[in-house]
Amino acid sequence: MAGKILIADDEAEIRQLLRLYLENEGYEVVEAPDGKRAVSLLLSEKPDLCILDIMMPELDGYQVLKKLREDSNIPVLILSAKDADSEKILGLKLGADDYLTKPFNPLEAVARVQSLIRRFCTLGGSSEAAKAAVRVKDLELDSEGCTLRRGEEVIDLTSVEYKIMELLMTHPGKVYTKQQIYEYAWGEEYIVADNNIMVCISKLRAKLSEDPSAYIKTLRGLGYRLEA
Repeated sequence: MAGKILIADDEAEIRQLLRLYLENEGYEVVEAPDGKRAVSLLLSEKPDLCILDIMMPELDGYQVLKKLREDSNIPVLILSAKDADSEKILGLKLGADDYLTKPFNPLEAVARVQSLIRRFCTLGGSSEAAKAAVRVKDLELDSEGCTLRRGEEVIDLTSVEYKIMELLMTHPGKVYTKQQIYEYAWGEEYIVADNNIMVCISKLRAKLSEDPSAYIKTLRGLGYRLEA
């Protein structure tokens, strides 16, 4: 199996459509018709990725995402009929990795699932150098375990946040543009995604230190760098 996917959506037709395409790619699929069932399956099934609808009975997608992020950093793809930037930003702030608006092409959904899972577990291990732990200041990035530590503390990261830290920590002091960060962390061509990057950088800074500029520095008009 390529992995286990939880589809949480109150529309049976959408669950069936996604199941068909995902199983065709070798994924195991479990389904939840509401938020309460989704939380239960997240605990019992331990999926590798969650496709999460926003408008669901019992608990909405944002509530499920909050509960999920209390003890898990698996990739989350939000599926929603709401396409406003504010909704996307809220999802990202709560810990989602990607956002797909309904109606959608099921082939695109599968491609995003594959990209998220690949990014979460395998992209960091493509070379011997990447397999070694990377240390900058008191931060240590373990590419084999996909973990970030500050001293003895493990810092929980989403897959996108992990990829951003991997990029910045591999070359401390180097300035990366928004385009470079987006294409590395999201694995997609950069068009206009300033909000996504700004939200993720802001969340990373909050996780790393109470001082926003302690680790990641903004160079206005240029991009971001990790202080060496």
